Amino acid sequence: MNPASTPPPTPSPQRPDYARLAAIGPYFALDTSATGTPPPDYRPLPELYGTGPDAPLAARIRVVAQRLGTAELRVAASVLHLGLAARFWSVGLGSAVLLGTVPTLEHAWARIPDQGPIDLWTPPEPVRPDSAGLVDRLHQAVLVGRLEPLAAAVRAAVPLSARLLRGNAASALAGTLRVLEAHAPGRVLELVAQLLDRPPLAGSGSLLTGPHGAVFRRTSCCLYYRIGPGAGLCGDCCFTRPPARPRRND
Repeated sequence: MNPASTPPPTPSPQRPDYARLAAIGPYFALDTSATGTPPPDYRPLPELYGTGPDAPLAARIRVVAQRLGTAELRVAASVLHLGLAARFWSVGLGSAVLLGTVPTLEHAWARIPDQGPIDLWTPPEPVRPDSAGLVDRLHQAVLVGRLEPLAAAVRAAVPLSARLLRGNAASALAGTLRVLEAHAPGRVLELVAQLLDRPPLAGSGSLLTGPHGAVFRRTSCCLYYRIGPGAGLCGDCCFTRPPARPRRND
């Protein structure tokens, strides 16, 4: 072969610097160590979506209920769901605005610690330029890939309305926006606004911008106020005061 016609070597795929996400906080951290195997005590992420009384999610709901001091499993399930939704949005949205890519987490493994957000590990995913925009990729990777099976698993464990869980997903997205506004204000606001305008999140709340940043008001309640008299309301709740709880007839 003529050396002059030898094609140049193919450059190795670029790997996103996920350490930039971990610097923001634990909700954004994604372990992509190139060892090829997950750390000890991690389990395949799809196991989180298992159903049945002994499934990891059902067991975790009971733990959360105990720690919150509530006998209402649906309150604990909603609080847990909101935290997990925030975890997935943080990784996805943070990657989109800071790294220009969205990890699919298709081969991710997870570990549920005693405290704090779940730990996530995934084999390194190279940046894959394609025709899909970041909004489409976030919708597919986070909403379809993670939050839809999560909502189904939560509803299999505890009866919660689909509307409430959509509200949780929107609330978690807005909360992630507030964290990332300091890092990429215009870009992250545009992505979040587009996600909130398309199904299934369309109609779940209103996103307003002001001098102090974005404000979100959801159209459903996450039930946090039902933990106890002093719990109060979340900042984006549809209520302006906690609803009166019905009296029990003893």
